[in-house]
Amino acid sequence: MKDSYESPLSSRYADDRMKYLFSPDKKFRTWRSLWIALAEAEKELGLAITQEQIDEMKAHRDDINYDVAEAREKVVRHDVMSHVYAYGVQCPKAEPIIHLGATSCYVGDNTDVIVMREALRLLRGKLVNTVRILSRFAERYRNLPTLAFTHFQPAQPTTVGKRAALWIQDLLMDLEDLEYVLSGMKLLGSKGTTGTQASFLELFDGDHEKVRRLDALIAEKMGFEGCFAVSGQTYSRKLDSRVLAVLSGIAQSAAKFSNDIRLLQHLKEVEEPFEKNQIGSSAMAYKRNPMRSERIASLARYVIVNSLNPCVTAATQWLERTLDDSANRRLCIPEAFLATDGILNLYANVADGLVVYPNVIRSHLESELPFMATENILMDAVKRGGDRQKLHERIRVHSMAAAGIVKEEGGKNDLLDRIAADPAFGVTRAELGRAVRPERFVGRAPQQTEEFLKEKVRPVLEKYRSVAEEKPEISV
Repeated sequence: MKDSYESPLSSRYADDRMKYLFSPDKKFRTWRSLWIALAEAEKELGLAITQEQIDEMKAHRDDINYDVAEAREKVVRHDVMSHVYAYGVQCPKAEPIIHLGATSCYVGDNTDVIVMREALRLLRGKLVNTVRILSRFAERYRNLPTLAFTHFQPAQPTTVGKRAALWIQDLLMDLEDLEYVLSGMKLLGSKGTTGTQASFLELFDGDHEKVRRLDALIAEKMGFEGCFAVSGQTYSRKLDSRVLAVLSGIAQSAAKFSNDIRLLQHLKEVEEPFEKNQIGSSAMAYKRNPMRSERIASLARYVIVNSLNPCVTAATQWLERTLDDSANRRLCIPEAFLATDGILNLYANVADGLVVYPNVIRSHLESELPFMATENILMDAVKRGGDRQKLHERIRVHSMAAAGIVKEEGGKNDLLDRIAADPAFGVTRAELGRAVRPERFVGRAPQQTEEFLKEKVRPVLEKYRSVAEEKPEISV
């Protein structure tokens, strides 16, 4: 439809798998799966529920009669009871026992946890895929010296691969956080109106053990290890806060990567992929704007800020529950996942198509290395019998003069020529050229990269070797 608002998170950024997880169809099918699990558990614990009723519910789990539910909701103004009614229309034998003893949060909250867990697992695969892509890049360029920057001012060189290792390390931290949160996710279970399970205690004639067992059976049937031990009407909204904190962490890592690429593309050292017929600017045909990286940064900002929503919600819940969480959660949770999905699609796409320009990198290094090499040159001259204080002053004078040529005249750095021409140093230009080979100034960057890939990255990739490699398509 072109005459109605449509979220760009759905139309432009997230892929179909993530969009389906937060679709009405996924939600209502999960509701029906939860009603089936509840009926089965209640039957197993002795309530008068027949297998015929359960079989009838299973037969209609996926063919949801949306028209009936929508018409009913216009009358009763309650989404859960509308779907209970619609399910009962399809299952007349099971109708009396559908949703037996439960409150709306039984399907609402449990579905939210189920969907978030599946969505986190989907993001986990995309994280692993991005780490895999970046690890190949880091391996390929582990030895390529490049000018490093602090404060975006030239600093001691590193390597292109070592810089990529920093990006990977951030993603591994995100993966650890994601796994930790996943490991602690529990269902709400069947807690009743205020979390006391009073309705279920009534159903089971005061049998506390059966009520306890009911939660365990529902969790087992829905593929969870357990339910929250205590709750109000809802599960603690702290869970939403923890989940979106993971998404915020992923967004932070991706934004750091995207900012680095944007800076490097300005320097013409590394560029994001650029399609053959892509237009960089409507006005300036020569431009190759880093639009994918900019989009990562833009979406990441949204996720980071959006992650505050569940924090405020968790902090402002009243006693056993208040409904001011509902509208907010309908927006902030799906959109955080859709945006993070889009971010990781872009991240993998950019990482897989990075273009490196070694000659430009070398040129930038050569323009700065003479200044960085002065201490080594000074030490070598002292070893040959020179006076450290006098030589230091000579280097200072030559450095200032060379810097003037570069900054004031736009000329080439001639510091090495000046030192070679100064008899106080007793060194030739060729000897100085060998002394300032970039490889001498990168420290352990190549070795650090190799060790990191071997000891930290490959074990993770081996652990997730079943994760299929993907080359996500993006809308540019």
